[in-house]
Amino acid sequence: MKKIIITSNAPAPVGPYNQAIVHNGTLYASGQIAINPATGELVTSSIEDETHQVMANIKAILTEAGLNFEDVIKCSVFVSDMNNYSRINAVYAEYFNEDTAPARELVEVANLPKFVNIEISVIAAFD
Repeated sequence: MKKIIITSNAPAPVGPYNQAIVHNGTLYASGQIAINPATGELVTSSIEDETHQVMANIKAILTEAGLNFEDVIKCSVFVSDMNNYSRINAVYAEYFNEDTAPARELVEVANLPKFVNIEISVIAAFD
């Protein structure tokens, strides 16, 4: 049976999906973009600020489910410009211990929802 995870500390979905689903001990979080949940506004002042907001949204979902970044086993990162790779990676590294970091791909795509610069989804496991 699946359990829906919803928190007001992350942006409400902008379509027919949920923030996250837990099934068989695994959390599947929908892709997060840099919407500030308090204001509903996009945070796009810099790629660093945008990435931090995305990670804050992911943290809120993980917390609601009783998890944290150490429980993340897989990240999918989608970016609009691969030239931002090192800047995104520097922020991303603040959230994960390099020795226990999750598996990940980071790919450039043509467009993202609301034409943002980054979207990240995660899969996390309960021990």
